[in-house]
Amino acid sequence: MTGIGSVIAEEAAMRGRAHARWAACVIAAGLLATACGGGQGFGGAGVLTSSWGDPQNPLEPANTNEVQGGKVLDMVFRGLKKYDPRTGKARNMLAERIDTPDSRNFTIKLKGGWTFSNGEKVTARSFVDAWNYGASLKHNQKNAYFFGYIEGYDKVHPDSGPQTAGTLSGLKVTGPRTFTVRLNQKFSSFPDTLGYAAYAPLPRAFYADHAAWVNKPIGNGPYQIASYTKGSAMSLKKWDAYPGPDPARNAGVTLLVYTDNNTAYTDVLAGNLDLVDDVPATQLKNVHTDLNGRYINTPAGILQTLAFPYYDPKWNTPGARMVRTGLSMAINRKQITQTIFRGTRTPATDWTSPVLGAAGGYQAGLCGHACDYDPAEARKLIQEGGGIPGGRLKITYNADTGSHKQWVDAVCNSINNALDNDQACVGNPIGTFADFRNQTTGHKMSGPFRAGWQMDYPLIQNFLQPLYYTGASSNDGLWSNKQFDRLVDRANAETDRAAAVRLFQQAEGVVRDNMAAIPLWYQNGSAGYSARLSHVALNPFSVPVYNEIKVG
Repeated sequence: MTGIGSVIAEEAAMRGRAHARWAACVIAAGLLATACGGGQGFGGAGVLTSSWGDPQNPLEPANTNEVQGGKVLDMVFRGLKKYDPRTGKARNMLAERIDTPDSRNFTIKLKGGWTFSNGEKVTARSFVDAWNYGASLKHNQKNAYFFGYIEGYDKVHPDSGPQTAGTLSGLKVTGPRTFTVRLNQKFSSFPDTLGYAAYAPLPRAFYADHAAWVNKPIGNGPYQIASYTKGSAMSLKKWDAYPGPDPARNAGVTLLVYTDNNTAYTDVLAGNLDLVDDVPATQLKNVHTDLNGRYINTPAGILQTLAFPYYDPKWNTPGARMVRTGLSMAINRKQITQTIFRGTRTPATDWTSPVLGAAGGYQAGLCGHACDYDPAEARKLIQEGGGIPGGRLKITYNADTGSHKQWVDAVCNSINNALDNDQACVGNPIGTFADFRNQTTGHKMSGPFRAGWQMDYPLIQNFLQPLYYTGASSNDGLWSNKQFDRLVDRANAETDRAAAVRLFQQAEGVVRDNMAAIPLWYQNGSAGYSARLSHVALNPFSVPVYNEIKVG
């Protein structure tokens, strides 16, 4: 899998999110036909404005795997499950029941009374047709792999060659509000993945006039898209007839495109913007004073790591394992997170996230001494492991956000100090995020590279299998370990939730023992907002809970 996580909200940082006041006035006068000024000029009374970046792809649920598009889908669609904005727990939304006798065959019954905003009823076929569309190779959807657990995926989306089936054999409509799903392996947590946007239902209009739908998506969530001008703004209005239990508590949301989050932040201070959902590190020193307490800093399901190119034989030896562990111990995580990130990052001690909680698989301290700063032991392990492959560590990162250079330099300084060699580690910038991703997915790295994961759904499985399972599509370093794979397979097949979590933690122990990737820090979500707003919160994915925000 790759999911939102592999791109780790990077489009948000890459695009930034800020535009100038004069541009905002043009939008207000043209697109939204409202006055410009005071934060409430866009869209009228009761409408809040929020920083944003243009989505990478059209807003089809199975084609959106980055944060900015995901924000919109979360407002416009509701699926079988919905992740609780405070706990992250998957709760039934359109699903009345999801039953299984064996963790492989599932029967799903929908609640009645749900419609799309165009009045069409949401039925079992609304889901089955959408999932078949998303899985099909010919539609080239970014999230197609989310349907990879369903039987017949290898026929509709083969690894090579043309597809030999039009629909997934594991999906069957059995009634107006019921359908069945057969997986190609046992996966006890499958129901809890169904809150992810890729599994959203689609109306007939999506297929009848696809171009028109893409231009103005129709969903079944608490908001409707009123208008969108790429590079400027998207206007969403409250859907008054929304049948769900979580209606919008405001009149609408206007998402304003920014290319610099520092500008978005200063616009909030000036009253020209209501909400910035990514407070830049350069503003953290004065954020509490600037915003008079209107600042949120909460844990999110985001982990930053250093990944390695196991396709390079120099990094795939027993000695290299010792070197990787030594490098982990040469990084002073506490000092870096305190100095650079000022409380918005926490040193990582495992390969998941605290937002999972102990019951969900987070195990504080699982990394053990290997994640402690210990220069003497670091030097010893690296020397015993044969030294840094190639003689010098080059940490590759994308340079277009302005933030990665700071922490990469700090990591290298820490390693250089620990090894008493100011040439041991250097940063290796690549100009753009797109180029960086092309090189990582193209397996062209010669040394460690920055990696991050923002969870697709709050399960320990999502922090492990997509990144470390043999052949997984976010396993950019091509790490492979049979023991890890076997434990993941057993965990997926385990019907008892606690037992499954224990097996996943054993698999995580294999990641630790091999230092498959070096965990750096857990990332918080941050936001600042104007005095016009109340009830502002971020969910465990670091996304504002827009429907709960009150204006005025």
